[in-house]
Amino acid sequence: MSFIQKLRTTLVAGLAVAGFAGIALAAQADTLLDQIKARGTLAIGLEGTYPPFNYQDESGQLAGFEVDFANALAAKLGVKADFQPTKWDGILAALDAQRFDVIINQVTITPQREEKYDFSKPYTVSGIQIITRAGDETKISKPEDLAGKPVGVVLGSNYEKWLRDNAPKADIRTYDDDATRDQDLLSGRIDAVINDRLVAAERVKQYQGKLAAAGQPFAPQSQGIALRKGNPELLAALNKAIDDLRADGTLAKISNKWFGSDVTK
Repeated sequence: MSFIQKLRTTLVAGLAVAGFAGIALAAQADTLLDQIKARGTLAIGLEGTYPPFNYQDESGQLAGFEVDFANALAAKLGVKADFQPTKWDGILAALDAQRFDVIINQVTITPQREEKYDFSKPYTVSGIQIITRAGDETKISKPEDLAGKPVGVVLGSNYEKWLRDNAPKADIRTYDDDATRDQDLLSGRIDAVINDRLVAAERVKQYQGKLAAAGQPFAPQSQGIALRKGNPELLAALNKAIDDLRADGTLAKISNKWFGSDVTK
């Protein structure tokens, strides 16, 4: 091969490498928001077992406040919601592993979580509620009453952390899901559970008055959409969508449908 031929071959190879590098850089330049819009779906992690926020209805379809909210939010982004039911104790790890883009599942915004994840503006404002068997609501009606009592919480939840930080004398029992925990409360294996105040009325209704909301809610808290850090474009788009849903009355309408009041502010 002559010198000129070698030079040409080298130049062609170099251009090819540069071309591939350009394609790689272009791919890397796509933001997560760009990817979501290109595929036409927002992948959303949620439990699917947490009424009235998200659960399977009698026909097996996902329903609930957060399902309606997520569908309206995705529509504002110009895409469809793609729900990925995941157990609570693995939902943040699944977000880390990029199994979905965001979590919409009553994730309470805490300083510890904000160190690792970004959060949208709050879309619900709540507090912690003690739930007991009907008839016991005057015996265990405030945090101090939990001392020495077996109290059920879902493993890895904000409620477990609150108990460990604020009621260390409670006999803390952890569960993989709400249903198993609630059955233990009904059967007397535990004396109380703590959960979102917005869930309490649903639980009383679900179990036909066998359970009761005890005392007043405490420890005010806000819930937002959780996403991996480093995606400012998506975060800004989510916040704008929430603002738009609030401004056009959609958020209040969805809230009133599921709670009879506006719990979004």
